[in-house]
Formats: sequence, structure tokens, C-alpha cells
Amino acid sequence: MKTQPLFLTLAALSLIAAPLFAEPLEVGADAPKVQTVDQKGNPVDLGKELATGISLVYFYPKADTPGCTKQACNLRDAFEDVKKAGIKVFGVSADTPADQLAFAEKFQIPFTLLADKKGEVIAAFGVPTNDKGFSARQSFLIKDGKVIWRDLKATPTTQAQDAIAAAKG
Repeated sequence: MKTQPLFLTLAALSLIAAPLFAEPLEVGADAPKVQTVDQKGNPVDLGKELATGISLVYFYPKADTPGCTKQACNLRDAFEDVKKAGIKVFGVSADTPADQLAFAEKFQIPFTLLADKKGEVIAAFGVPTNDKGFSARQSFLIKDGKVIWRDLKATPTTQAQDAIAAAKG
């Protein structure tokens, strides 16, 4: 009789731990239909945003840290080329809207930063997190609602160039 409570305990733990071990979206997968807020606290329906055109959704651990700043500034500095390639950009981290706004203002980030404090966007894309809730640095290119490219070890200093090359792919 002791096996039933053990089984129930293990089953419950697997449900709790599942988001920690989720697999990142595969190429060909549908873009998640998830909602969050941007750096100004405005609601963003990411499912609607990703339904048409090409979008880069990139995940970074924490606003205004060295690697994350390099990544955002690489996209900022190449933003004209990114726009010419027809790519909308969404940066995502588990920061608050206020932290995202301060980051955007400090570094003059010209694209949308999503404040995913609850981790719902991070989980929907299957991006791993550490024990503090910081996401791994991963990027996904979405075209007309489908993942067409992913980079599970995104390079901060070449993020824009990598996404443009993938979009031309």
C-alpha cells in the first residue's frame, strides 16, 4: 500500500518540475499564443504579433547585465538592417516592466522588450531557466506563426547578423 502515496508524490513532483525541464520549441512548431506586457506595462498578445511576418523573439537572463546589454546593443546598432530584412524584434526576460523600461531608456533600445515576470512566455517557448528564474540566452525566428530558426546558444555580439542570415535562409 505504500507504493500508491509514493506514486502520487512522484506524479505531483513531475508536474511541478516539468517547466524546468521543458524542451525549446523545434523548427516547424507553432508560435505560442501567450500574452504579457511590454516595458511600458502595455499588454502584448504575442500570438497575434507572431501570426504574420517575421519576428525575432530572443530571451536573455537579466536586463542591464553585461551579456544582455551586448545583445540588445548589437540589435540596436544593426536595427536598420534588421528592419530592412522585415524582422520585428521582441526581447524577453523575467524582469519587471520598470526594469525593462530603465534598460530600454538607458541604452536607447528601439524595439519591444517584454516583461515576463511570471515566466509564461519563457515557459511557452520551452526556454530553460535557472533556480532564480533567469532564462537561458536563446533566440527564435518566427515567420507567419511558425518557428523557422532557433539558436539555443545565442551569441550576444552577433544576434542581429545571425537573425538576418537566418531570415534570408
